[in-house]
Amino acid sequence: MMTPPRQQGARIRSIQARGVDLSLGQAVETASGTMNTQPIVLIDLTTDEGVVGRSYLRCYTPLALGALTRLVGTLQQVLEDTPAAPFDVQQRLQRAFRLVGDQGLVGLAIAGIDMALWDALAKGCGVPLIVLLGGVRKPIPAYACLRNMSPGAAADEAMGHLEQGFTAIKFKVGRGDVAADLEMIRTLRRSVGDRVKLMVDYNQSLSVAQAIDRLRVLEGEGLYWVEEPTRADDYEGHARIAAAFKTSIQLGENWSGPHEMAKSIRVRASDYATLDVMKMGGVSGWLAGAAQAQAAGLPVSSHSFAEFSAHLLAATPTAHYLEYLDHVGPILKRPIPVEDGRALIPDCPGVGLEWDEEAVSRLCV
Repeated sequence: MMTPPRQQGARIRSIQARGVDLSLGQAVETASGTMNTQPIVLIDLTTDEGVVGRSYLRCYTPLALGALTRLVGTLQQVLEDTPAAPFDVQQRLQRAFRLVGDQGLVGLAIAGIDMALWDALAKGCGVPLIVLLGGVRKPIPAYACLRNMSPGAAADEAMGHLEQGFTAIKFKVGRGDVAADLEMIRTLRRSVGDRVKLMVDYNQSLSVAQAIDRLRVLEGEGLYWVEEPTRADDYEGHARIAAAFKTSIQLGENWSGPHEMAKSIRVRASDYATLDVMKMGGVSGWLAGAAQAQAAGLPVSSHSFAEFSAHLLAATPTAHYLEYLDHVGPILKRPIPVEDGRALIPDCPGVGLEWDEEAVSRLCV
């Protein structure tokens, strides 16, 4: 995609990174642990034309927050006064870290810069990101992701989402035995009825053998998909699970870029694909992943980063669902709107991220 003429001269002037550990109003429970705070890195990239591109990164644990914040800030030394061109910047950073490797925190930092650059380019052109990508603004079907793992509390939470118009709900399982999984599934099914799609997420908590044993029990429960039953990087194991059951397997939120996605597709590890714009390598990495999904006929859903994901799904040929679990809405001036179970792309230049500085100060742990 060619950069619009008036943006050809834009260069990176500064990169500001701030680490904030946000206090969650309600904890997020998973089979792998409970998240009580949201450690994120806020990124403000300014061009020499005065345009500010914004993005953020999730590092999941406060232990990594300081290191990731410093790493992103340090990249100004490499990128200052270079063209604000996402593909060229990505290649420059990959070369800089070639001997270290561009995964882990390095990969997240590169992705955060890429996301902020695309936001800046769209703002510089005065159009939403989806328009810069050659698409049009349209509502994106979304599913609600629950925070609770206790059946009663999860059922109450699900009913609240139904009132918002959601017709698909995902919830976490795997903290107990298969009887606990069944109780959770059946309690929610009784609460929401048969018309609502139910998905479950094991958060990589089972071995392949355990996953096969559990899915044998859950096969008749009418689940729309089972997500990450075993280790995310065990593609052969997921392929064995996917081949053994009719219930669809969802994988992808932990793919570290298009090359990892290709490995998963090659062995048919999942029936669907979930792309995380941060872990895929930013907007540039997502675009490459969307092309792979189209070639493989895989429906694409998103993980986190709803503000970016709405634009990207609108430009994805095999778009499926946007995952809705609001992580940063409390610190945004305008959180992404959701109506009738669909995410609405804002009609403003860029992605639509603007920090509520007072809320950042108030909610930061």
